[in-house]
Amino acid sequence: MNKLYLTFALCLGLSANNVLAQEQSPITIAIHGGAGTINAADLTTEQQQAYRDKLTEAVNRGYQILEQGGESVDAVKAAINILENSPLFNAGLGAVYTFDGGHELDASIMDGKTMNAGAVAGVKHIKNPIDLAISVMHKSPHVMLYGDGAEEFALTQQFSLVPNNHFDTAHRYSQLLDAKASIIKAEQTNGGDYQASVNQLKANYKYGTVGAVALDKKGNLAAGTSTGGMTAKRFGRIGDSPVIGAGTYAENGVCAVSATGHGEYFIRYQVAGDICAKVKYQQKTIIQAADEVINQTLVTAGGTGGVIAIDQQGNIVTPFNTQGMYRATRHEGQDAKVMIWREN
Repeated sequence: MNKLYLTFALCLGLSANNVLAQEQSPITIAIHGGAGTINAADLTTEQQQAYRDKLTEAVNRGYQILEQGGESVDAVKAAINILENSPLFNAGLGAVYTFDGGHELDASIMDGKTMNAGAVAGVKHIKNPIDLAISVMHKSPHVMLYGDGAEEFALTQQFSLVPNNHFDTAHRYSQLLDAKASIIKAEQTNGGDYQASVNQLKANYKYGTVGAVALDKKGNLAAGTSTGGMTAKRFGRIGDSPVIGAGTYAENGVCAVSATGHGEYFIRYQVAGDICAKVKYQQKTIIQAADEVINQTLVTAGGTGGVIAIDQQGNIVTPFNTQGMYRATRHEGQDAKVMIWREN
C-alpha cells in the first residue's frame, strides 16, 4: 500500500485495519475433519481416498465462494456443510451416539469482521447444525441456544427438522457398543466412579469434529466448528465446539481458529481464544502461537487434539499433538493440499 495514502486515510479517521481491508486480501481457507489416533494400517487404500476426496471437495467448495468474491462466513458454512453431510466425519450425518443411543449435535460460527457469533448445543433434529448457528448469529439477540429451545428457534426460521435416526450409521453404533461395554466394565471395577470410567476410554471416543477457517478478498476472517460430540456421552454433556473462545474464534486483523480435540481441555484452556490472544497481544506469529498452545500448554495439561488457524495475511497452521488430523488447505492461486498425518 502507498504509505502516503495510508497516512492520509488515517488522518481522515480511518483505522489501519479498515484501510488495509480496502485492498484485496489473498483468499485462503483451511478445513479439518477431526484429530485422533489415525493409524494408516487401519485404513484401507479406498478408505484413505474417500477421506481425501471428501476433504478436497469441501475445501474447494469453500475456496470457490471466496474466489467469486463471497464472504468468509459463507465459505466456512459451505465447506462444513459438505463434511456434515458425509458419514465419514463426527458431525451431522456421521455424528456419534450418546450413551442412551441417540445423537446430540453442537456447532458454532464467528464473524471476525463484526465479532458476532452464534452457537447451538445439544440439538437432535437439525440436519446441518452450522446453518442454525449462523441463524442464531444473524437472527437472534443471543450467542448460544440449547436443545429444545434451539430447535424451537429453528422452526421460527423455517428450518425443517429431521428425525434423530437420520444420523444413524452402522460404524458409529459399533463404536457406541464398544465404548459402553468399556464404561460399564470399568464402573463395575471402580465402585461406579463415572469420571474414572470415562477417563479410561480410548482417546478417539472422546472427540471428533469438523471445522473451517477462511479469509476473503475483503480481509474478513471467519471460523466455524460442528460436531456430534463424545461417543457415549451422558447427562447433556457439551464440549468445546459450540463455545466461543474454546473451539471457535475469529477476529479481523488477528486470526481465526477452529479446534478439534478433547473438549474439556479446550474449554479449560480457552484454546482458540488463547492462540489469537498470543498473536494480538504478544505479537507472535500464528505458527508460534498455535504451537505453544497445542504442543506445550495442552500437552503439559494432558489434553489432546489440534487446530486449524489462519492469520490476516493468509498464513495457515494446522498443528496437532495426536497421531493424525484430517485436514485440507488452499491458498490463492494454488491447488488444494490434503493431509492426514504430519508428512502427508
